[in-house]
Amino acid sequence: MRPHYLIVDGHSVIFAWPELRDLHGRRTSLARDTLVRKLRDFQDWTGVQTIVVFDGKGEAIDATSEPGEIQVFYSRAGQTADSIVERLASKYASRFRLLVATSDFLEQETVVACGAECISAEGLRGLLEEARSR
Repeated sequence: MRPHYLIVDGHSVIFAWPELRDLHGRRTSLARDTLVRKLRDFQDWTGVQTIVVFDGKGEAIDATSEPGEIQVFYSRAGQTADSIVERLASKYASRFRLLVATSDFLEQETVVACGAECISAEGLRGLLEEARSR
């Protein structure tokens, strides 16, 4: 059974995948854009609604989403992406099947306590590769 929603802690994945970590070292936006593209492909292949959350710097939470695209959230200054992921899990896990991708163990414990499922960044890589090979 596929999840209804996939929520991804963007920087957790970027720093766990060597190729994205290298891109981040050159320019942060390159790593983010590459991850978003991979997640958009996953959503297109599977129909699973996908959300990615990044740490941000602005005054307010910034969310972007075009019709048919994945949702991208940036936390506000002083707030972590983890807190947004955890808030989404606590709000929606009772109504939807959520799969959260993060390698942060504390975040994993929190979202599982909310009723969501969890996979590591490497687990996400496998999920994306499996979807691509179908």
